[in-house]
Amino acid sequence: MEEVVKKLTQVWEVGVKSTHLINESWNPSAGTPVFTADGKYTSRGWTEWTQGFQFGNSILLSEATDDKALLAYGRESTVKYMAPHVSHIGVHDHGFNNVSTYGNLLRLMAQGTTEYNPWEAEFYTLALKVSGAVQASRWTELGGGKGYIHSFNGPHSLFADTIRSLRSLALGHELGHVLMGEQDSKNSLLDRLVAHADTTAKYIVYYGEARDTWDLRGRTVHEAIFNTVSRVFRNPSTQQGYAPFATWTRGLAWIIAGYPEELQWLDRPGADSAATNPAPSPEVRDQIRASWLRVACATADFWLEQNPTDGIPYWDTGAPGLVHLGDYTNRPADPYNDHEPVDSSAAAISAQGLWRLADYLTENAALLSTKSLDLDGKGSRVHGTQEITQKAERYRQATLVMANTLFDEPYLSTGKNHQGILLHSIYHRPNNWDFIPPGSKIPRGESSMWGDYHLLEFALMLDRVAKGKKPQNFFDIDLGDKK
Repeated sequence: MEEVVKKLTQVWEVGVKSTHLINESWNPSAGTPVFTADGKYTSRGWTEWTQGFQFGNSILLSEATDDKALLAYGRESTVKYMAPHVSHIGVHDHGFNNVSTYGNLLRLMAQGTTEYNPWEAEFYTLALKVSGAVQASRWTELGGGKGYIHSFNGPHSLFADTIRSLRSLALGHELGHVLMGEQDSKNSLLDRLVAHADTTAKYIVYYGEARDTWDLRGRTVHEAIFNTVSRVFRNPSTQQGYAPFATWTRGLAWIIAGYPEELQWLDRPGADSAATNPAPSPEVRDQIRASWLRVACATADFWLEQNPTDGIPYWDTGAPGLVHLGDYTNRPADPYNDHEPVDSSAAAISAQGLWRLADYLTENAALLSTKSLDLDGKGSRVHGTQEITQKAERYRQATLVMANTLFDEPYLSTGKNHQGILLHSIYHRPNNWDFIPPGSKIPRGESSMWGDYHLLEFALMLDRVAKGKKPQNFFDIDLGDKK
């Protein structure tokens, strides 16, 4: 940990430099910055899912460095540009855009980092309530209380990504909101959060149970396709991965980040009873916990087993060029190879998920040791406290290895004029959208808004831990004593 903490100052310096470069040069009429090409941020009209990261970066850096100018930029830009994202009915990305902006600003006020202002707090609160409800309205009903928040592809499509965006539903619910429907029906954001997470666990994540020929425990698929008439699952699919029967590592990372955060939220006192529905019974809570822990541990183990020793993944575990890299999982990743690009953004996303999972297992080891759980793919059983804490320590140590790698060259963007923070991020390899520099056969050396944001979120998490604080939690937003 000590070695990682020494590198945080460099992370903040690079972040401030890069963020100022973007803020000073970006033309809002050009759209939302998505990823860099030759060191300069560019837009890519597919869906508007990254603007919250742009302004969220400024807000996170202001928290880390006490830079008031960055805070002012993040706050003013949120007010000026983010309203359309709050009511955006066409995307599944509300947690990305709105929790990264309105959520961070409300969190800073709740923890006393910024001055409490009642009208400003109400403004952020309303935005988060509406955002969570709009996200929840993208609902495909499967019957029997089951369903999922569908992706921008349409009602037939369930994405792995959306599990990370459930933080918008969690916040909306905790703030006391519901989704109102026809005949004034009240739809619980909690119910839809749980149902979506359960559907994702069933159809996006594999458990080594011979579901298909390539069923490996912890493997994930990017997309699940449903027949919206018969309401049955049809087939696995992918938009950004190599194939439905391989694992796109950023999709895997979204799963690794999402479930531990939702577990932490669900086990907070009162978090699940803020709106209309009563809190789940102890029996139902046990079922939810068992299911989500099964996902979290399976995907975390797959990550550690299938990726290079420094935790930096290649963009897809089935990418065809990996055959030329030999025994690549038993050495650090090589972002300069000639065959397949790495995706550092997937590492930054998964790293904080692994840390949160380690925290959850450690803090709840005594409780979990009284439950029958499948934490290792050997079937449900009662795990001893020592076994659980040892598993947590494995995840924690892997996270520190990843941090030590990401917080330094060649992944940290130390170039004077490069607008990115985290290098060697990949956006859409199948569509060939990523910049390939002269002399290279593959994309490399570029950044993405989601990679930069999650690197900063991860760095802030470790910075707080090093200072004896708990990692930032988007659900610690009780303003009661400030009103």
